[in-house]
Formats: sequence, C-alpha cells, structure tokens
Amino acid sequence: MTDGAVSTTPRVLIAADKFKGSLTAAQVAERVTAGLRRVAPGVPVETLPVADGGDGTVAAAVAAGFTRHEVRVTGPLGEPVTAAYALRDGTAVIEMAEASGLQHLPEGVFAPRTATTYGSGELLRAALDTGARTLVFGVGGSATTDGGAGMLAALGARFLDAASAPVPPGGGGLAELATADLSGLDARLAGTEIVLASDVDNPLTGPQGAPAVYGPQKGAVPEDVAVLDAALAHYAAVLAASGVPEAAELALAPGAGAAGGIGYGALVGLGASFRPGIEVMLDVLGFAPALARATLVITGEGSLDEQTLHGKAPAGVAAAARARGTETVAVCGRLTLSEAALAGAGIRRAYALTDLEPDPARCMAEAGPLLERLAETIAHDTLSR
Repeated sequence: MTDGAVSTTPRVLIAADKFKGSLTAAQVAERVTAGLRRVAPGVPVETLPVADGGDGTVAAAVAAGFTRHEVRVTGPLGEPVTAAYALRDGTAVIEMAEASGLQHLPEGVFAPRTATTYGSGELLRAALDTGARTLVFGVGGSATTDGGAGMLAALGARFLDAASAPVPPGGGGLAELATADLSGLDARLAGTEIVLASDVDNPLTGPQGAPAVYGPQKGAVPEDVAVLDAALAHYAAVLAASGVPEAAELALAPGAGAAGGIGYGALVGLGASFRPGIEVMLDVLGFAPALARATLVITGEGSLDEQTLHGKAPAGVAAAARARGTETVAVCGRLTLSEAALAGAGIRRAYALTDLEPDPARCMAEAGPLLERLAETIAHDTLSR
C-alpha cells in the first residue's frame, strides 16, 4: 500500500460497555465476535471492552491488560468487603463502587444517611502503597451521600463535632460537623495525579445536587434528601471556614455531586481534576490506536436511551470514531433513541435485543445468544456489502 492510501479491507473494533444485569463488557465483546465470525470468519476483529467510570470500570481495565489487585476495605455499612482495583505501569484504575457501591448492600436495605465512603479512601491508599503515581478514580453506583468525607477520613483528614469527637459516618453525620482539618492527608497525594472520572456533572447541593437527584436511588425519602442536602451544604461551609482553598467554589463545580458527593471530596481534598469518564477511560485503555486500525466500530450498552447521549460510553466511542471518519453501529438490550438522535451521536444504526425477543425478562436471561444473532445481522449488513 502506498503512502496516503486507505485500506479497504474490513477490520472491526468492538468497544462496548456492559449490559447491566446480563453481560459484562468482556462478555459482550465475546458474543459479538462469535456472531460476526459465523458470517465473516476472515474479517479481523479486535475487542476493547470499555466503561465510563462507573461500575465495570476495573473489569474493563483488566480486560485491556491491567493487573487486578484485591484488598479488604470498609464497606458502605461499616462491614469488611473485598474490593478490587487495576494497575499497570504506575497507573491505577479505581472504582469507588468496588468499595462503597450499592452492590454491597443487602437486597432491599439502604442507608442513605449513614453509608460511608471510608472504604474508597482505603482503596485509594492501597493503590498509593503500590507506588502508583496516577490514579484514575471512577465514581458511580455509590450507596453513599457523604460528600467524600469518609474517603478523606481514611486518608488522614479529621472531621470533628463541637466536642472534638469524630462525627458519625455518612452524610447525615455531617450536620454535626464543627471543624475540619485536612492537614493530615496522606502526603503522597501531593505528588500524585488524580483524575476524577465521571459521567455526572451535577454540583454538590441544590435542586441538581447529589441528594436531590441521586438520593432516591439510594433509598432516600424526601425527608432524607432535605437532611442530606443541608448537611452537605454545612460540610462545604465548614471546609471553607477552616481555610480549605476553594471549598465553596468547588461545591458548585461540575462533578462535585458525583457518587453522592464523593466528587466534591476528590476535588476539594485530593486536588483531583474532573474529566468525563468515558474520555478518561478511552485514553487509559488505548482506544486511539485501536480505532486507527478499524474500519467499523461496534459499541453499545444495555439501554441506548436519552442518558446515553450525556457522557455514557457508547456516545464517547461514537464521537471519537466520527472524528476519525470511522463508521459506528451499536448493540443494546433496549433502544429508545430515534434514528435522528442516533445519527446526531455518530451512530449509523442500532441493533436491539428486544427486536428479537420483546419479553424483557427473557431478553435479559438469553442476552448472550440473542447478541450473537444480532452480530450475525450486523455482519450481513456491514461486512458483506
């Protein structure tokens, strides 16, 4: 091939997120690959499972070649849990939900006022212990609304009440906060690049803040939301009064409200920089060189809906592919986006499992075989033209 010539040989890159409740991102890639190869066995297929910083982020990093590390930390209810992070070449990918996520709550049990992010701080500290000097901190799927106070306490901060005793765990306990001291934070944080990776750009408090928007997902009734919102506002005010730089301003910053306000804790206490989760993860996972080798990208997630367009993995993948002029199609469990919305996101066409099996329960139970059938259709539509 001469310089400047473009190869017309098809080459597929599968860069999809998980189908929540059915398939991991790696399993999605396996199933799509199997279906494609039944129809086009000679077409090269490369897989790069992706995530947007929420649950599944560590798994995506491991699938991309990072090493999985497990550690015992404090769960959201205060009990020990096993959490994992991923490490490669001095970069650690940490998923707060591994330590402080809803998956650690017994079914039907919520603790909106008392759940703590202390274990997330322990997870960050474990990554620092390995010598990691870049921490990609993916936040989402939290059981907590404590503004990251628990995380900061695990890293050396002190949050005291009027009697100079530690405030109780959880967002509700912050109502008793009298003084905050961040001077004891782990000294290694100052020499570490910390990236807050999230698809959420909410502020800490207010109508669009963490308690109001995401509290109900964690069991918060209206009274809880009001208590938590006031407690987090008080928390930010005490940090400001304690001389923490930009404490008031950062409460309004995009991402401060992520994962029950742990985004605020990362911004104000850890000096983290906020970036959209999918952008960070595409960089970390090596998406650009994989995209350069592809003529077709297949992305997707469990539900392609309005939320997808606001920073979810398929939108990020499609935007990067469109910038390079590479065609993108998507697979999903259910589809609620119009053709125009898909086109606006850079997705030429979406293929939904519900097109093959309209019953949602059966669709989830048989997601793997159904996805292989969709992949066969994609191969007929795009690789046999």
